[in-house]
Amino acid sequence: MRRIALSLLLLAATTAFAQPYPSKPVRVAVAFPPGGPVDIIARLFGPKLSDLLGQSVVVENVVGAGGNVAASRVAKSAPDGYSVLAHSSAYAVNPALYANAGYDGEKDFVALAIVASQPNLIVVHADFPAKSLAELIARARSEKLAFASAGNGTTPHLTGENLFRVRAKVDITHIPFKGGGPAAAAVLGGQPPIGSIAGAAPLPHVKSGKLRALAVSSARRIAALPDVPTLTELGYPGMEDYTWVGFFLPAGTPPEVAQKLNDAIVRVAHDPLIKQRLEALAFDVTAAPLGETAAYVRSELAKWGRVVRDVGAKVD
Repeated sequence: MRRIALSLLLLAATTAFAQPYPSKPVRVAVAFPPGGPVDIIARLFGPKLSDLLGQSVVVENVVGAGGNVAASRVAKSAPDGYSVLAHSSAYAVNPALYANAGYDGEKDFVALAIVASQPNLIVVHADFPAKSLAELIARARSEKLAFASAGNGTTPHLTGENLFRVRAKVDITHIPFKGGGPAAAAVLGGQPPIGSIAGAAPLPHVKSGKLRALAVSSARRIAALPDVPTLTELGYPGMEDYTWVGFFLPAGTPPEVAQKLNDAIVRVAHDPLIKQRLEALAFDVTAAPLGETAAYVRSELAKWGRVVRDVGAKVD
């Protein structure tokens, strides 16, 4: 009897181990609050991924420390493909910005896919007197101003610091918020009346006339806002900064699991309806194979590490 019981236990364990991935819901930890680009994309991708994987994809916002709370939590999760991190380009910034970000960007994760990117916008409240970036810079030389961003270490934050402090040499105080949605809401309320925010969150308000876009940090003007000049056009060359959204898995995740998820994510990203939705929000689809994704993330870690040092940004 004992031998039979042991055989049954071994059979059950083997069967459970052999279950094809995924055999239970996949949980996606979004590093920022609702309304920002990471949340928008995670919730856009969730239902489609669920259809492809045959399991529920549960999206939850795990907010704090500029995305570090979610990153640290997922980094410590079991590397089995059931815990996924959805983060922004702040993923590449935070290891240089924080004394202890709680994760190593190169060692603690498998870069699954960078699904989309968009430039950052310099926006002001519709009632703010400056009608152009030059007028905003001029006002900053004579009065105390502040700008909102999605949080310390996000690429919109660094775009703003680099533009105002390093390039224009004006002192505009940075006010961090907990995501692009809250930052856009703050500028809508005029507290503060200026923002450096990734395009998705402020774009509807720019189109409705409640916010005014003064500049975009892309290499060329974007189709969603064809009348808004680039920073290069306005005399700030080389400021081609993008906020991207990516998915990551804990290091040690089996390669075949990472590959299956990458395949599914790339398919969703290039679905015509999803692509149309992303482009309407000023996102460019960038989803690529695993090797290409890993190389890009390594380059971003190096780039934003340099920018953090150049602007002297620190978070205690």
